[in-house]
Amino acid sequence: MRFSTKAFFAAVLVLSALKGSAQILNPVKWSYGAKKLSATEAVVFIKATIEGGWHLYSQTVEEGGPVKTTFTFPASKDYTLNGTTKEPKPIVRMEPAFGMKVAFFEKSVIFQQKVKVGKFPATVKGAVEYMVCNDEKCLPPTEQAFSIPIK
Repeated sequence: MRFSTKAFFAAVLVLSALKGSAQILNPVKWSYGAKKLSATEAVVFIKATIEGGWHLYSQTVEEGGPVKTTFTFPASKDYTLNGTTKEPKPIVRMEPAFGMKVAFFEKSVIFQQKVKVGKFPATVKGAVEYMVCNDEKCLPPTEQAFSIPIK
């Protein structure tokens, strides 16, 4: 069986189109770190690196807006949370798509969570739920699990 040149190029075009439409957008990359503060306390750093043109929303978005960034930390015998997850001052502006002022971050943001630790080494586990938008679209909320060792 022989394929014609036209059939071959048609197949290549169809496969290229399918590959292009199957690409999953992932404009946020997460990285993690930790710093021991004392014999019983540490801080974990949760960094989001955001592609140009995209916004990652603050933890303080009001109802009716985009999905706010939320951190969850399951109960652990190794550590307890010391306060809430801190974030730097976000950009706040009117977003016509939501009809309200919205707080967000561009380029990168580092969230910090202090923990009390029974003994070192310890590992802080949890997840972050977040949503990102650009000027054309919003992506569905995404959850990213993490595990951060503290030595």
